[in-house]
Amino acid sequence: MSRLVLTHATAVLPDRILEDATVVAEDGVITAIDPSTPGSAAEGDDLRGALLIPGLVDSHSDGLERDLRPRPGAEMDPHFALTSYEGRARAAGVTTVFHGIGYHDNESKDRSVEQAEMLVRVIGERNQTGAALVDHRLLLRLDARAATALEALKGAVERLHVPGAPLPLVSFEDHTPGQGQYADVEAYKRAVGGAVPTDQLDEYVRRHMERRAGIEWHRDVSVAWLSEQALAGRLRLLAHDPAEVEEIHLRKEQGTAVAEFPTTLRAARAAREAGLITVAGAPNVLRGGSHSGNVSATQLISEGLVDALSSDYMPSTLLAAALLLASRKVIGLPQAIALITSGGARVGGFDDRGAL
Repeated sequence: MSRLVLTHATAVLPDRILEDATVVAEDGVITAIDPSTPGSAAEGDDLRGALLIPGLVDSHSDGLERDLRPRPGAEMDPHFALTSYEGRARAAGVTTVFHGIGYHDNESKDRSVEQAEMLVRVIGERNQTGAALVDHRLLLRLDARAATALEALKGAVERLHVPGAPLPLVSFEDHTPGQGQYADVEAYKRAVGGAVPTDQLDEYVRRHMERRAGIEWHRDVSVAWLSEQALAGRLRLLAHDPAEVEEIHLRKEQGTAVAEFPTTLRAARAAREAGLITVAGAPNVLRGGSHSGNVSATQLISEGLVDALSSDYMPSTLLAAALLLASRKVIGLPQAIALITSGGARVGGFDDRGAL
């Protein structure tokens, strides 16, 4: 039996802080959390008052994309990119990460069905080595207007559905400018401006919106299939960037369990009333607001409307955001740590991690 003893820790428990604590784990499972005694330092590692918190659970990370393509045209080997990102996540305290895998057709973000399938394969291979530094999980992100993406995603869900295991996570989204995350078209232009020459930006966005309008009908097709699967208990459904109360009510009826990044205060309040788990972005907290001009995550947290923070694209933001919220007394430290630990575990449907 392996045994780990950590003494003189400041242990952050789900509902309180235990000063000068001793934590004992046997075979990877915590078996005791007690006040340290005068002789306890001799039993194990003395943390000298350092904060002891659970491993962070990141329910939504697109960070792997940045390691895969750190600059336009500079594409790295996907196995190297994954181990590179893994090191950054581990250094940030993340022990479980849900990689956002974009089943999209999005040239501005270099997301495609082919890349999605490749990343699912590479992540699976990394897990099988037994050498991974974090627990790699998948969040399948579907562009609801893309027909080819839906067909590919159906196959992925079928392969990933394992009886008795947590359900595959699927987030459906529609980033068409003029609604959702990019209700402000100017915010969308800022988001893609680096990839499109300035003198071509207006025309690019106009043509993009026209193309998306032509495939809007497929959104209903995608949502109908996802709802059917969610209600049948074959996947765990997340709604990305909900904006309106009516949308929240509809998504609840369709089997949605999680509201990711609600863009308005009214949507977040409706999600809470509907019993949906709500996710906000840690970068939003650190930046003091949304990069898309949407509702502030700190405002939502202050009103008790957020269950989990995700890194979105930068793993180091998780702990920094939680400590900032606690230092500014937006919420207490146990509640702030819960946002980046047990909150993420709830999003993923786990009950075996996220709390001391």
